[in-house]
Amino acid sequence: MPRTSQRTAVFTESLIREMSRVAARHGAINLAQGFPDWDPPPALVQAAKDAMDAHRHQYAVTWGSAELRAALAAKLTRFVGVPVDADRELVVTCGATEAMMVAMMTVCDPGDKVGLFSPFYENYNADAILTGARAVHVPLHPPHYRFDPTELRRVFADGLKAFVLCNPSNPCGRVFTREELLQIAALAEEFDVFVLTDEVYEHIVYAPHRHTYFSTLPGMASRTLMCSSLSKTFSITGWRLGYVQAAPEIIAQARKVHDFLTVGAASPLQHAVVTALNYPASYYDGLCAEYAASRDVLLSYLDRTGLVYTTPEGAYFVMLDISPFGYASDVEFAHWMTREIGVASVPGSSFFANGENRYVRLNFAKRPETLHAAGERLLRLKR
Repeated sequence: MPRTSQRTAVFTESLIREMSRVAARHGAINLAQGFPDWDPPPALVQAAKDAMDAHRHQYAVTWGSAELRAALAAKLTRFVGVPVDADRELVVTCGATEAMMVAMMTVCDPGDKVGLFSPFYENYNADAILTGARAVHVPLHPPHYRFDPTELRRVFADGLKAFVLCNPSNPCGRVFTREELLQIAALAEEFDVFVLTDEVYEHIVYAPHRHTYFSTLPGMASRTLMCSSLSKTFSITGWRLGYVQAAPEIIAQARKVHDFLTVGAASPLQHAVVTALNYPASYYDGLCAEYAASRDVLLSYLDRTGLVYTTPEGAYFVMLDISPFGYASDVEFAHWMTREIGVASVPGSSFFANGENRYVRLNFAKRPETLHAAGERLLRLKR
């Protein structure tokens, strides 16, 4: 039998998805994988049914149906504050997962270096490997997850082709300040680097923090590829609808990559989600308020355990310090907690470049009753 590719030997299956399977096996409450346990808005569900009844079963335009791109452009123009051209600056993808893969393959050649903050969403390392690029990491230092400007400059100066910026950040919940983003922008300009942004949590930001769209910073529109999705904003993680927004000359190349990766996202769902993109501003305010309340529920239980965590500024994840339990392996701890406590988490080592074993990630994209049930179980961790 011939040998499989070497690239498949240097990364593993997703620990996030693995922990969901472990949770199901033990009947645990799944605070590992980041998906909500409620349905999307009823009008959106009805729109999907209507799309099926309207015979929207065949391919849409490869880079996204015209109606979806128009609705996306209008929504982005409203929130980003800069006009977006629906015909020349967007490509619709199969979720933000594909969007980041498209972005990286569009700008990087084999052997190029891609910068990542560590901790990072685990897909980014795999994306670099599959692209043939080499990931280079800049630490975000716990517990506040700030970067050292000197360390950041050193990585940019080492010949980066692209830098990946997840903001708000998964897994640590950082919302980078405008001043921090301007530092990254200045380095991107100085060393002629593309910036690939993952902004899927753009509408889940807790006061007093504010989300700044990186492409709006001076000089960044021409070198930013914004990757995002509709999954988190509209509670439709299974619909797999995302997009890349960038300058026309970049999108012209990204569309080719996307075409041969997946051809296109699901046609009836593209049609349906236009309904959600037309929701008023009050929808987004309500979304953030609900997540803020969920955050408070989970953190109130963690406070009672006496364990140390980092309060998230955005997104819906909490990094919990498990070092008091003395486990050499966070994977072993996460399996123990799932089995014995009945709550599933993600081992933090799947997000760090340096073999960090002190953390697990919990998510609070759950109904209040789910979080209260999980919290009561977590009290058994009290130190």
